[in-house]
Amino acid sequence: MKTLLLIGHDANRAGAQLVLLNLMRLLKGKGIDMHLLLGGGGPLLDEYRAICPVLLWPTLEHAAGAGLTKKVLGKLGVQKRQLAIRQQAVREQLNVDSVDLVLVNTVSSGHWFGQLAIPAKTPVVTFVHELDMSVRIYSKPDELAHLLSRTSELLAVSKATAHYYEHQHGFDPNRITLYTLIDTPSLERNVKVAREQPNIYASMGFPTNALIVGGCGNAEWRKGNDLFITLARQVVGRDMNSTHPAHFVWVGVPPGTLRDDLLLDIRKAGLADRVHLIPPTPDVLRYMSRFDVFVLCSREDPYPLVVFEAGLCHVPVVCFADAGGSPELVEEDGGFVVPYLDLDAMSSRVLNLLHKPELRQTMGKRLGQKILERHPAKQSIETLVTLFDKLTRQ
Repeated sequence: MKTLLLIGHDANRAGAQLVLLNLMRLLKGKGIDMHLLLGGGGPLLDEYRAICPVLLWPTLEHAAGAGLTKKVLGKLGVQKRQLAIRQQAVREQLNVDSVDLVLVNTVSSGHWFGQLAIPAKTPVVTFVHELDMSVRIYSKPDELAHLLSRTSELLAVSKATAHYYEHQHGFDPNRITLYTLIDTPSLERNVKVAREQPNIYASMGFPTNALIVGGCGNAEWRKGNDLFITLARQVVGRDMNSTHPAHFVWVGVPPGTLRDDLLLDIRKAGLADRVHLIPPTPDVLRYMSRFDVFVLCSREDPYPLVVFEAGLCHVPVVCFADAGGSPELVEEDGGFVVPYLDLDAMSSRVLNLLHKPELRQTMGKRLGQKILERHPAKQSIETLVTLFDKLTRQ
């Protein structure tokens, strides 16, 4: 294979985008020539650009001029002409007709894939990170249908994800590969560095005997930020006499309306001194490496990177059943899986772990061991390169 075109939806510091970054680094190590098309920018943009050329999809407003509204442009027929000009310019810049294979990272990227008119002979690999909620939020039915119809091989991050695309979208299970890419050596090094840093909770004024229950992820309903606060209320209320007060820390909540709403709930619940919302930061592991328990409150999460990060920090995980692929990894020895949205059960399991340090340590270490056993980075990249070679030879 000579040239690989990668398509991503943006460069924000989130799970799928970080997986793509790790994938690009490993592919570069294999000597594969790449180009990346992004629908939008973000904090990871410079890191992407350090690996290969990156093209940001131009916005229609910029291409057509800032002085005209979309409505006026549409009436004049300018919008359609500008779209065609933009598509052709992007195709020429990417030299689309000479690309050997296309890798689409997330179904959200199907929006830009559909505008490129990729030649029918070019194999397409789609790396899906989304389940039902995200598909409805971040993609359009016609764009998803087109993407899946052109997909030669589907990479699914978990069994739950594979099952969804097979049964809800009719994708051929013989063309689905279970694939999770975690750059475990780099992540282990980053965890070690984070642990060597000064205790960040001391600088935040936490008591030295505090136990930390952590959450991490974007601020959105799907991630269950609201459930995290309700969980904190239950745990704190049931553990009033503990000599080790539980503090709840969620990393990844930026300024905005949702943060304001969450802070209002925290204040009205009397938890202002126990629940802490941290904005998005590249120093996630400084917080996570000192968690005592990690709770995945997501209503839906295919196979989130944060669970791998927690596991390699030797932190046990408590998550919901029927909310994605995490139970496939956590199982009965890496933490606890509780019924969907059962916060009573989740709070009981969290308290169990907080009260039993030996159980925390045993489950946290076992989760880390399973990650290393099941997701070796070298094997993962070899699997993908072999698949690419197979598809480009057909």
